[in-house]
Amino acid sequence: MADSTLHLDEVDRRILNALQLDSSQSNSELALAVHVSAPTCLRRVKHLTESGVIERQVAIVAPQMVGARLSAIVEITLDVQAAERMLEFERHVAAEAAVLQCYRVSPGPDFVLIVQVADMPAYHALAHRLFAAHANVRNVKTYFSTFRSKFETRIAV
Repeated sequence: MADSTLHLDEVDRRILNALQLDSSQSNSELALAVHVSAPTCLRRVKHLTESGVIERQVAIVAPQMVGARLSAIVEITLDVQAAERMLEFERHVAAEAAVLQCYRVSPGPDFVLIVQVADMPAYHALAHRLFAAHANVRNVKTYFSTFRSKFETRIAV
């Protein structure tokens, strides 16, 4: 597999670090913070976005403030691991809003999901929809978070 890493210079790194801390700042504020002109900053951000380094800019919502108080890490093992069956399962869970992240993993289970729901009854309903009703799911192991000591979206660049 070819290396798809984009060469980033110091200005790109400063821009990415600043945006990861606060993507709501205006281009002028960002340019001032990273010590470049506003047109240069705008051009750099556009290039970083078009090249796929910046996937999207979002607001991070506090789950408990919107009623999503239960976090779960779910390990899934499928009965059949053929490529098409793996893709089928990924499409199945991608359609569920409560599934925040889905990873194929190795060794061990086939998938690890990060799930955020209101409470235990909401988790049971989700588990029935996604796992019990899905013929190819062999094993489900769920860990419920009792305390979140760290949550970070920032990647060191």
